[in-house]
Amino acid sequence: MVAPTPVYRSQNWTLRKPAARGRNGIVVSQSREAAEAGTAILEQGGNAADAAVAACFALAAVEPWNSGLGGIGFAVVLKAGATQAEVVDFGPIAPRRADPADYPLTGEVKKDLFTWPEVVGDVNIHGPLSFVTPSSVAGYARLKEAFGTELPLKDILAPAIALAKRGLPADWYTTLKIASSAAVLRLYGESARIYLPNGLPPVPPYQGSPGFMRLGELPATLERLAEAGLDDFYRGDIARSLAADIASAGGVVDAEDLANCKAEIRPAPTIDWRGTHLVHTAGGLTAAPTLADVVKGMADAPLDAAGPSPAWYAQLSQVMRQAYRDRLEGLGAATAAKEAGDTCTTHLTVVDGEGNLVAVTTTLLSSMGSRVVLPSTGVLMNNGMMWFDPRPGSANAIAPGARPLCNMCPVVVTPKEGGWPRLAAGSSGGRRILASVYQTLAWQLDFGMGTEETAHQPRIDVSGPDSTSADLTLPAETLAALQEAGPTTLVEHAVLPINFACPNFIRVDRDGAEGSSDAASPWSAAVAAAR
Repeated sequence: MVAPTPVYRSQNWTLRKPAARGRNGIVVSQSREAAEAGTAILEQGGNAADAAVAACFALAAVEPWNSGLGGIGFAVVLKAGATQAEVVDFGPIAPRRADPADYPLTGEVKKDLFTWPEVVGDVNIHGPLSFVTPSSVAGYARLKEAFGTELPLKDILAPAIALAKRGLPADWYTTLKIASSAAVLRLYGESARIYLPNGLPPVPPYQGSPGFMRLGELPATLERLAEAGLDDFYRGDIARSLAADIASAGGVVDAEDLANCKAEIRPAPTIDWRGTHLVHTAGGLTAAPTLADVVKGMADAPLDAAGPSPAWYAQLSQVMRQAYRDRLEGLGAATAAKEAGDTCTTHLTVVDGEGNLVAVTTTLLSSMGSRVVLPSTGVLMNNGMMWFDPRPGSANAIAPGARPLCNMCPVVVTPKEGGWPRLAAGSSGGRRILASVYQTLAWQLDFGMGTEETAHQPRIDVSGPDSTSADLTLPAETLAALQEAGPTTLVEHAVLPINFACPNFIRVDRDGAEGSSDAASPWSAAVAAAR
């Protein structure tokens, strides 16, 4: 008998993160500094929408590999006392001059975030032809206009400006994230200048402060937005600088694409959760339709008062694999990437003292997006063209003005009969988002877990139809049931490799709110407003 290959373990510790609790509002983010930027706005009299916008802009300065002014996203908003959430849709849209002929195929299959056919030169993955129209600023503007207070834009952007002027902390995590993209960052002049000093990733000293990295012209761009207004990004001086830099680099996003960019607001589609709750989603081309399939498939799953049983995990593994099979076949892609890659999505969740809830997922798609920093503005651009299947005529094909399917899944949850608790949640992690969001909800709605218990519960991941990944700290009986239910790989929940998504969430009831972030995310935190 051949002994099984032992699972390599890089960690020998138990990770814990505290929840935040309070009555005056909470911001949860993958960056503590961005969460603090949001709570500062709450303490100045802003509401959840104002705080979310402040945190999103701050993320451009302190978590640039995940999101920023060059990104896209979705927000789900539930006003205090309301029963119907709304979606702020600033999702990806291909530029009007996008041409499938610019993406010739090599005849090979690319194993990156998606198993699309490989494109010559990877021009759909990095570089100027990988850009879709950057809609994040339009989304943040719409979020503030429709749901925010009269708090001035200057005040909301002040924390982001201060952080951008200080610079990006050059600590070990920054070194890790930049090193992961260094091979491509070095191909683009301004990106290399900012992120690869002396041609190499920054390395913090052994002692003392790590120091800080200036992110090119980003501070000046944020200051310009604070003075001129967010519309300047699309129809003003910043827009002209963006269009000129993109054209000079060889991209096709132009002034007309920018001028036509706008975020839409619509009612949030809902999913019935076991007849007791409604899950308000971003709908459409996000992960929401597949989440609905998983919820339906788990409607008869066994609910043990002691927590999720081996049988529950086994059923979830099978249901999710089938849901992904249906999702990917609908795209004309029969298989999922076995190496899911390093995604750069970020998620933040906000509640204010009145009970308004905001869940925002925003992204550059890949880590560092296109890896192209536009020199005149310091904007790191997305690589949203990677969401499209480059095969002409496919269900998710490249076309002018087309919208691709993406994996984001911000949600808000309300009891079907009204009352408490209310939840807001979401995650980063590409195809791993769906599994993490479902489990985050199930552990609270079906098993009654508290906030910190939910945040630290070991998970499984299903990112495609062929296999399941399981946290090797799950009980032996659960791991055995998962392996009997189908191909299962045991993995660590660690910083790198990234085997699980990074969820965060807030739970609100009559006594206040609690929020938690993913324990394995080094910078993540839930921060409560002091007043």
